[in-house]
Amino acid sequence: MMNVNKLHGQGERNRDGMATEDTPVTGSIATEFDARLRGALLGPDDPGYDEGRSIWNGMIDRTPDYIAQCQGVADVMRAVEFARENDLLVAVKGGGHNIAGKAVCDGGLVIDLSAMDSVRVDPETKTARVEPGATLADFDHEAQAFGLATPLGINSTTGVAGLTLGGGFGWLTRKYGMTVDNLRSADVVTAAGDLLDASEETNPDLFWAIRGGSGNFGIVTSFEFDLHEVGPEVLCGPIVYRGEDAPEVLRNLRDFNAHAPDESSVWAVLRGAPPLAFLPEDVHGVGVAIVVAFYAGDIEEGEEVLAPIREYGDPIADAVSPHEYATFQQSFDPLLTEGARNYWKSHNFHELPDEAIDTAVEYAAELPSPLSEIFFGQIGGAMARVPADATAYPHRDAEYAMNVHTRWEDPADDEKCIAWAREFYDAMAPSATGGVYVNFISEESGQEELAYGENYDRLVECKNEYDPTNLFRMNQNVEPTA
Repeated sequence: MMNVNKLHGQGERNRDGMATEDTPVTGSIATEFDARLRGALLGPDDPGYDEGRSIWNGMIDRTPDYIAQCQGVADVMRAVEFARENDLLVAVKGGGHNIAGKAVCDGGLVIDLSAMDSVRVDPETKTARVEPGATLADFDHEAQAFGLATPLGINSTTGVAGLTLGGGFGWLTRKYGMTVDNLRSADVVTAAGDLLDASEETNPDLFWAIRGGSGNFGIVTSFEFDLHEVGPEVLCGPIVYRGEDAPEVLRNLRDFNAHAPDESSVWAVLRGAPPLAFLPEDVHGVGVAIVVAFYAGDIEEGEEVLAPIREYGDPIADAVSPHEYATFQQSFDPLLTEGARNYWKSHNFHELPDEAIDTAVEYAAELPSPLSEIFFGQIGGAMARVPADATAYPHRDAEYAMNVHTRWEDPADDEKCIAWAREFYDAMAPSATGGVYVNFISEESGQEELAYGENYDRLVECKNEYDPTNLFRMNQNVEPTA
């Protein structure tokens, strides 16, 4: 039950969409809005408010005036109408996993979709209907009951909605493309409060824009995905090497990946060894190079294909074996738990030249915290065979995506950890493509054109059509010119 007497609107806005003066919204207007919701409208004095404004990145501490906990499409439409009519800053929360913290705002209204988390699988048509509050774990739980999956990310607590709107890649990307390549249609509530169907046949410009253009164009209330036969068991797992072997391990990985089939996806992680049961206790916390192998196909075939990568060098441990797909999708969750402080930097690469490998190894030897890591995710394959202008996601020529997971717990370490990540990012830039993955951007603004690349101008045209007043600006924002 709402327990706040007034709500503040945006008034004048600065470039980042934040209010520069307050416009009071009377309690009676908010009370009327609350009465029209099937879900709950929370204010700062209500039970559940602090939980509702908390998200995955512990660095984000924002206090919205209200949180509309939506239960369905009607609630979303009414929340958009309320925000528009009262000139409120709007943030949209799905899984709440976005690194930049765009799911919450100071002042204004958070439209919280986390309760809308249903996943409905049709095994006959091999499609799934997914609501925007669902996580990867929710999706996999339902789809794997039928031995089906679609390309998603690598952390099961990630929200399907945010992942998809930014492009989406993971273990199945080389075989089946990006998440957006498997999106068949979507229901979208626009800034005008209309519910539109978006597909190749209906509102195709909107459908193009939401496949990589982030949350700029509306609130997706339902995603329809194509599914593929995967699992229930797949050949996958980590191979762990000593840190001093990292330079040659990464070179071997690079050379293996250059000729590997689409079914093969082999990633590299540089970090302190986590306290995993299959690792000797004396290496816990010690710098290691982890090669993570995944084969999206027949297990016996995968054993043959992955043999060269597993036979290399003198690993501390090799845990590659058949694993349940849904279980493997959750294997990195303990390393990316909610509540830690996070700052990420990202690059795309056409290849991993020796100088990039050497630089990464050098910085990995000086990670600023025990929770931090550097990973290189192999992409390409089916993803690369989609034209760069087919969807809003533009970086089809990248063979690797690097992410610097800078994570720590003590706020006193903020400056040190952020400075290290930025310095490493700059050191890797000469070998990179110049593009970045929008879902890995920590900064509030300033990297939009790097994220959207050659598709940026067309995204502006779509923004002018569907959100000319920039109601949906709490994202890596495409500014309208209308």
